[in-house]
Amino acid sequence: MAEENLDIHDIEHALLSGKVARIEKDDPRGTKYVVEGVAVDGQTPVGVVGRFTSAGRYLIITVYETTGAEV
Repeated sequence: MAEENLDIHDIEHALLSGKVARIEKDDPRGTKYVVEGVAVDGQTPVGVVGRFTSAGRYLIITVYETTGAEV
């Protein structure tokens, strides 16, 4: 997040405004969901990779600024 100049508000906005772009089932630790949305500024494209825990929570694995073509 820090390398991309993103903060928690950007991540939250991307998750709430975005959509599931990909579902990756090839990880032995569990299915990963890639959500793509935009940061609070409404312009910066953000990708969030995570998986659901056994408690039903979405565990964020990594966050990055996308190239814009993916959103």
